[in-house]
Amino acid sequence: MKLLLRFSYASSTSSRRLKRVFEAGNGCSPSRIAGSGASRNLQPGERFFECGVLKQGGWIRLPVTDIPERSAFAGRRWRGSGQRLLLFVLECALGILAVVLVAALAHWSQWLLPVAVLLYLLIVVPIALVYGFWQALLVSFSAVLVHSYFNVRHAQPNPAVDPANSITLLAFVLVALLVSRLSSRVTRHAEEAESWGRQMQDLYEFTRRTLQMNLHVEPGPQLAELVHEIFALEAVVVFDADLHETYQAGLWEADPQELAQNVYYFETTDDDEATGLGRRVLRLGTVPVGSLVVRGDTSPLTNNAIASLIAITFDRYRAFANESHLEAERRTEQLRATVLDSLAHAYKTPLTAIRAASTGLEEMGHLSAGQADLVALIDEQTGLLSELTTRLLTTARLDSGEVAIHATPVSVGTLIEEVVASLRDRLASMKVAIDLPNEDLVLHCDSKLMEMLLTQYIDNACKYSIFGTAITIGARQAQNEVVFSVHSYGAVIPVADRERIFDRYYRASIKANRAAGTGIGLSVAKRAAIIHGGHVWVTSDEIEGTTFFAAIPSVGLKG
Repeated sequence: MKLLLRFSYASSTSSRRLKRVFEAGNGCSPSRIAGSGASRNLQPGERFFECGVLKQGGWIRLPVTDIPERSAFAGRRWRGSGQRLLLFVLECALGILAVVLVAALAHWSQWLLPVAVLLYLLIVVPIALVYGFWQALLVSFSAVLVHSYFNVRHAQPNPAVDPANSITLLAFVLVALLVSRLSSRVTRHAEEAESWGRQMQDLYEFTRRTLQMNLHVEPGPQLAELVHEIFALEAVVVFDADLHETYQAGLWEADPQELAQNVYYFETTDDDEATGLGRRVLRLGTVPVGSLVVRGDTSPLTNNAIASLIAITFDRYRAFANESHLEAERRTEQLRATVLDSLAHAYKTPLTAIRAASTGLEEMGHLSAGQADLVALIDEQTGLLSELTTRLLTTARLDSGEVAIHATPVSVGTLIEEVVASLRDRLASMKVAIDLPNEDLVLHCDSKLMEMLLTQYIDNACKYSIFGTAITIGARQAQNEVVFSVHSYGAVIPVADRERIFDRYYRASIKANRAAGTGIGLSVAKRAAIIHGGHVWVTSDEIEGTTFFAAIPSVGLKG
């Protein structure tokens, strides 16, 4: 904890607030503290003292605050006013001296008399351009008086009533006013252009630094520090609505978390000149994703640009995190598939031996009833394991592109009948209907792969359909494709699962009526359709039921 004396002031040419902090006992060496103290509007030339304690939580003002600067700096202020007055007198004297010299030269040479007024004007214009209107006004008066003086000496006895002098004075005043105003406007525009140039440079630096940020960590703390550092702000707070975290830089009198959250929840966007606070809602399109509150000397357009860049950085961070997550999932899936495929290869040989042994025991005969049942059970379960390993190996070959395609013209009706016949045991308790408008429909395809596709669809319908309802198997021509469909009534598949349900090992999130399975069958069907240049999809509705589709080009692969 440190006892500090803070002196704040605003320069006479800018309303930008500057702060200096002097530490007691440190030789009064100044150090810049961003955001220290309460915000106060200072007019140009105004100063004040504050006494307080600096803790980790921020600046705490003591009761003795806002000591008038007059008692401490009255003499200095008067000295400053005297210096400005002396400078004003010197500027006017320089112009008047130039007028006297030009007038003396013109009346001495005589031939310059016709253009003497123009020569005075050449003095008034630079004075108005460089020093200002009031200096040019006094020089104009001096030019008229000097010109009248020399005219009195030569020809005119009463210059006061000469209308030419009044017109000359009026012309000088108008020219001085016009030139000074134009000069002031050009100077102001130049200062604004320089200010905008600095802001554009700061925005460029901020954009460059955000593009180089480490997106492996949360960007909030980095962004708050960057804004505070690059734009030289007193204090910054950034609220990330997705993570519900607040990040701050600089010193705040109180915890700014509630302030930043209120800006987000109430969607407040404003710039308060009295407190120096700028509030912005971070948006991606029309969706608010956070908020930004800054305290310091920035323009509204700069605040808008900072808010947009922070929102874009948040979006980049989330996209990078999602990409990393998807890449991790892909590698995990690849590793799992590799392990299972290797196991399938390893299991194939012992399963073949077990099945051959069980078949041999059954053919030897002389088995009791219990022994015969055990041999039948071994043979049945060995068949299931052999089917599972065959699916795993087939899926692996389909994914690696090792399956050779043998495309031939195939009758669609015959293809469906053969698949239904191979599943007659599974379909024994089901009602099966075949919907084939064109019995002569022919498809150029690999019959083995298409049998595999339809087998997976029908087997899936058997697992999940409600007992007693019908399973409808159909095929029809649709433009240049043959669309196969297997319809059943069962649990509705959620919309979020309808794409991923065709991924290998993925099981739908529904718990009701979930059947035993490995999540391999539908992925095999998808790969078989893709190899033929087709695609698969599913529709599911509580009233209409669930239908799996596979669209295969009518003329595609050539064997």
